[in-house]
Amino acid sequence: MTQKDQQQLGKTLWNIADQLRGSMNADDFRDYMLSFLFLRYLSHNYEESARKELGSDYPTLPDNDGSIPLSVWYAVNEEDVPEFEKQMRRKVHHVIQPHHLWSNISEMARTQNGELLVTLEAGFRYIENESFESAFQGLFSEINLNSEKLGKTNTERNKKLCTIMQKISEGIADFSTDSDALGDAYEYLIGQFAAGSGKKAGEFYTPQ
Repeated sequence: MTQKDQQQLGKTLWNIADQLRGSMNADDFRDYMLSFLFLRYLSHNYEESARKELGSDYPTLPDNDGSIPLSVWYAVNEEDVPEFEKQMRRKVHHVIQPHHLWSNISEMARTQNGELLVTLEAGFRYIENESFESAFQGLFSEINLNSEKLGKTNTERNKKLCTIMQKISEGIADFSTDSDALGDAYEYLIGQFAAGSGKKAGEFYTPQ
């Protein structure tokens, strides 16, 4: 990805944030936007690593199949899952359950699935507390998925989260979203949120 494309990706994501936050201030919306992008980042790396680990056993699905390849593998190879996760913890230092991956979460958002909020919350807690010792402890502590700022009821909050995540997915679809590109876009957003709240970018927590 060229530097111009990286800047455009950052601007695209910022425009999404600016349009969707509504009456929510920049500090509040920042936590949602950056948490979702970091989940996308972790998921992308994890799925790529799983593909390498499983080799020819990694399922190849038709383009119009909404299933998650790793979910298919888990279902067919239940007895091998513990050893697979042990290897992933050793090699990439974290585990993400297939239904918590961005590919599944974004599909739930696209279809306006009423269970997205619950699934997302469970995914954040799993990554923080069970993924790998305490490496990600507190990573998503700033995000409150049950905040009334997202909506007065669970249904309203779920709908808002679906919209945010769907727009992020659509926004990054036209760009190469490898780790470096997404990292650059992440840093761009931190700078924009910092400017919007009158803070310095360094005051925000930036995972390496």
